[in-house]
Amino acid sequence: MFVKSEKLAASAINLLGGGRYTLMQVRSAIEFFGYLKDNYHLDCLVFEVDGDLRSLTGKLQERSIFLPAVIFSTKPGEDERQELPSEDDYYSLVSRQDLNQEQSCSFFYHPAEVQLPIARSGEIVASIDRAIAQFLKLSTPVPFDDQSANLGATAQLTAQSLLQRQQRRLAEKLRERLGYLGVYYKRNSQNFLRNLSPQEKLKFLEQLKLNYRQIVLSYFSEDTAVNNQIDEFVNVAFFADVPVTQVVEIHMELMDDFAKQLKLEGRSEEILLDYRLTLIDAIAHLCEMYRRSIPKETSEGRK
Repeated sequence: MFVKSEKLAASAINLLGGGRYTLMQVRSAIEFFGYLKDNYHLDCLVFEVDGDLRSLTGKLQERSIFLPAVIFSTKPGEDERQELPSEDDYYSLVSRQDLNQEQSCSFFYHPAEVQLPIARSGEIVASIDRAIAQFLKLSTPVPFDDQSANLGATAQLTAQSLLQRQQRRLAEKLRERLGYLGVYYKRNSQNFLRNLSPQEKLKFLEQLKLNYRQIVLSYFSEDTAVNNQIDEFVNVAFFADVPVTQVVEIHMELMDDFAKQLKLEGRSEEILLDYRLTLIDAIAHLCEMYRRSIPKETSEGRK
């Protein structure tokens, strides 16, 4: 973030605190380019409109450095009339129809930047999400018009290549780090196990136990469908915010049922020990989904 207004910077720092973001604030152009040289893999830049902004973004364009950007603007524009997406809407926004901002030349850095009126600076979080989404859909860093007339063909191709490389890096990073996060925000707390009525809770657990029983019966077979069954079981448990201890309880109840049946048949119960692998597999999948999905600030609050 390179924002000269201390008041605006303080507001943004406060809103971006809490663990989800790693924020670096610089206070001069020299410091900015020095930091950028050693930290090229940034997710987003935050600027404000001032007398030096054109020069700053011009140098970024000359060096073919293109990144998602949010720019605080002092004058209201088209963005002021647009509703910014919440974090819940971020992943649906990526798949929306292209905004065709490439056709517009009213930008400081590149067509996918988000110009946020200072009066709406409180929407910085949603603006960053929007800037990233628009950047991933950007086809040309600088439209072929008056702004690119002085660029040679080689420079244009270099800029295009570096833009695509940056988009691939950011897309892969989002899939790896935030893929489950988008799912996390789409969960409905009304469907959580702890919020169900006694009758609904009993019915849900009976079905979950039935699904787990099918996994156990198929686990050591050659049926590869068991992997899909585990994924489905974990997804159901995840959206219902089922605790891991509940999965362990389901497993133990099922093993008790199997033990009684084996005892009636005069068979050894030792075979049931092998099904600890089933429990470990299911718990590992569920724990990994929780670990990768719960925002850092939320998980820290639960410690």
